[in-house]
Amino acid sequence: MNLKPISQQVVVIAGASTGIGRAAALDFAKQGAKVVVAARNRHALDSLVEQIKERGGEAVSVVADVAEFEQVEAIAQTAVDTFGRIDTWVQNAAVGIVASFAETDIAEFRRVIDVTLMGQVYGAKAALPRLKQAGQGSFISISSVEGIRAMPLQSAYSTAKHGVEGFLESIRVELQHEGLDINITSIKPAVINTPFYNHTRTKVGYKPTGIPPYYDPQLVVAAILYAAEHPTRDYIVGDVGRVLDIAQRLSPGLLDRLLTTPLGFKGQTTDIPKSEQAPDNLFEPMPGYEQADGDFDALTVPSVSDWAHRNPVKVLGIAAIATVALMLFAYPSITAMVTLESEPEASA
Repeated sequence: MNLKPISQQVVVIAGASTGIGRAAALDFAKQGAKVVVAARNRHALDSLVEQIKERGGEAVSVVADVAEFEQVEAIAQTAVDTFGRIDTWVQNAAVGIVASFAETDIAEFRRVIDVTLMGQVYGAKAALPRLKQAGQGSFISISSVEGIRAMPLQSAYSTAKHGVEGFLESIRVELQHEGLDINITSIKPAVINTPFYNHTRTKVGYKPTGIPPYYDPQLVVAAILYAAEHPTRDYIVGDVGRVLDIAQRLSPGLLDRLLTTPLGFKGQTTDIPKSEQAPDNLFEPMPGYEQADGDFDALTVPSVSDWAHRNPVKVLGIAAIATVALMLFAYPSITAMVTLESEPEASA
């Protein structure tokens, strides 16, 4: 499967007002792509488009709630009407609530599903016919490591992300069966330092947080841009995410027990009080936070495995150099041992 260089692409990003989506839009535009950005927050979209244009890029915005299929279809049609086609669709929009299942209202649970799972379904329903018409392209889903391992206090979000994974597996095989050059990528970030936790509804009495460590949103952006040019099935972002994937395969019961400890419950709250009535973006857009980064810079760490994933040739080169260096280091000792063993024993 051959995908176009980013500089020749028309890219749609649903969920672009803040965080990963906003940072991805800026980087796609920086590399020459024509960008269509969508979200519920008109002011945030206007500032994003202005920022892109000030840097010499091309962008248009569409105010849309991804929980409504007609509005998602309007995003796709705007892209075609403005730029003639779609080459890459990035489905990033999601909402969350941190609360026990017992305290989560049915309307809240359904809303998380409508945005975080059905938004992905609607995005694919709108994007795939246009990608087929273009003859190739990518549908890049921003899923989560919670699509691999569910978390307590996030039953709705974990349900949505598990559903996303099943949905992508199904449509991926259907497209392969049709012989279509359409790349379906699931990007599964670990805990990322974005404003997501500023937007999230909480019923635990405190501002929520992911279980540290955090990773920089640019790691996810790098994964998105990589998948836009290189056909990729799954991409876990963050060293901890990859460790969690292995642990879930080896012993999900052990992770169950680990998450029943304070790590799984207290680990998802800060010490900053936040009431259930505090502003959130579950049902309505939330003003402010027109930025990529969140509040957890001090807890953000680098990820070695992400660099290795995107640079396999360099990894092989480093491994080769290390092997040669080891051999050179060990050569004198090996030579001495061989010489010693080959010398005749002295006579008594």
